[in-house]
Amino acid sequence: MKQLNVGLIGGGFMGKAHSLAYAAMPMFFWPAPAIPVRHTIAEASDELAAEAALRFGFQRSTSDWRSVVEDPAIDVVDIATPNHLHAEIAIAAAQAGKHIISEKPLARTGAEAKEMYDAVVAAGVVNMVAFNYRRTPAVALAKKFIDEGAIGRILSFRGTYLQDWSASPDSPLSWRFQKAIAGSGALGDIATHVIDIARYLVGEFDSVNAMMSTWIPERPLQSSGADALGTVRGGDGPRGAVDVDDQVMTMIRFAGGAIGSIEATRNGYGRNNFITFEVHGTEGSIVFNYERRDELQVCFASDGDDRRGFRTIYTGPAHPYGKDLWPIPALGIGYGETKIIEAHDFFTAIAEGTSVSPNFGDGYQTALIDDAIVESAETDAWVDVPGID
Repeated sequence: MKQLNVGLIGGGFMGKAHSLAYAAMPMFFWPAPAIPVRHTIAEASDELAAEAALRFGFQRSTSDWRSVVEDPAIDVVDIATPNHLHAEIAIAAAQAGKHIISEKPLARTGAEAKEMYDAVVAAGVVNMVAFNYRRTPAVALAKKFIDEGAIGRILSFRGTYLQDWSASPDSPLSWRFQKAIAGSGALGDIATHVIDIARYLVGEFDSVNAMMSTWIPERPLQSSGADALGTVRGGDGPRGAVDVDDQVMTMIRFAGGAIGSIEATRNGYGRNNFITFEVHGTEGSIVFNYERRDELQVCFASDGDDRRGFRTIYTGPAHPYGKDLWPIPALGIGYGETKIIEAHDFFTAIAEGTSVSPNFGDGYQTALIDDAIVESAETDAWVDVPGID
């Protein structure tokens, strides 16, 4: 069984999630498509890198991400950095012939995403954007039902991603609130996940009409460069300006004729990781809530009038990815499992020399949708979503 050396750039929240996936993937999916070797991890300083290597099980560490890209021993470059570094690292990795997995959003703008997309196409390397929520077994089961025609022609999609980790004005000024680093706020950070799910289940966007709001215009400066998210609160010290959106709401026209809406906020008290969708078709409906991620609710028009209503399917061995996870339905799927599945699909594509979805093309298309949403919010008009050039 082939071993593939991974160079991970970024040792924060996503670095932890990806490291877990590399360690655990062969434990679940056996025989594994390949054995990921945690070879080198790069962080902002030698001290942070050494600590990350010890914590996440990497053989080597460095503070120079370029040395990872240039190392002939590295087969895979994993980009788990703040958004402003994605393009430079990905383009360099592609030119070096490395396979690439990048965290979402792929880029800060559509133009930046196009450069990344063009680079991986020219290099012919396997590439992936880490939209892991679409690999939740219940979401994959929804896709299966839709593809089988179980709910007929799709009429509408309603999606949300609601969180409250930054609802307090005393949450620190993470890089996620700075446009130069993040590109956008709730739109690029969390709405993109729902955009990806909408495209996965329903199809391409034709046009959008959106509103965006920034509710908290300034936040306490962080005492360190680490991304503190909502785990700490600032004090009475200096504050910095927030120049990204806190909330976005958009209406959608899909290319296939369906209509829909997506709402995302990081200011919704009581909502933790509230990713939901409803898909309504001519023959039934599907409902999902990530906070109850082992469950998919379905209602079919063929059900008799005396029993019509939503039933709950608990995902398990009979469902997508289920035979490789846990042997009993509803035993429990977590965030880590979605990353393990993601790693499996990525390394399968490398082993087979095929494309994997979502790839940089999907990330580029999502970036174009993000651009259109911003334009719509600024112009108060419907905006057409361009396709990939």
